[in-house]
Amino acid sequence: MTVPDGARSVFTDGACSGNPGPGGWAWALSETQYASGHEPATTNQRMEIRAALEAVRSNDGPLLVVSDSTYVVNCFRDRWYEGWLERGWLTSARKPVVSRDLWEPLVTLVIERGDVAFRWVKGHSGDPMNDFVDRLAVAACFPSNHP
Repeated sequence: MTVPDGARSVFTDGACSGNPGPGGWAWALSETQYASGHEPATTNQRMEIRAALEAVRSNDGPLLVVSDSTYVVNCFRDRWYEGWLERGWLTSARKPVVSRDLWEPLVTLVIERGDVAFRWVKGHSGDPMNDFVDRLAVAACFPSNHP
């Protein structure tokens, strides 16, 4: 996947306590530019998609979304979304795309903008920014415990 000229790297992550359970998502450009959020009942995969969606929604200009979710990265790297669109949001097995309510706005934004790329990073491998968004997402699972 070609990274757009001048792209800023935005790291994303999702977390869930139990699966399903309370979840959190986060994105960060740096340790001072970030956002996170909570859903009371969700799944880890939904939070991974939500993190990418919120990152793309919130940051203008060329972006490289860096995620430890192969599901999110492969959707764009391998262009799964093209088949989903051709089949009316059905998978190759002709089943409804899970989490379409999150995928559809993310895919739409990425296509409309044309300046967003995705890259996979191994989770829990010592990448400082991946570790940072992981901590934010985990903390967001239980917002009342974190001021």
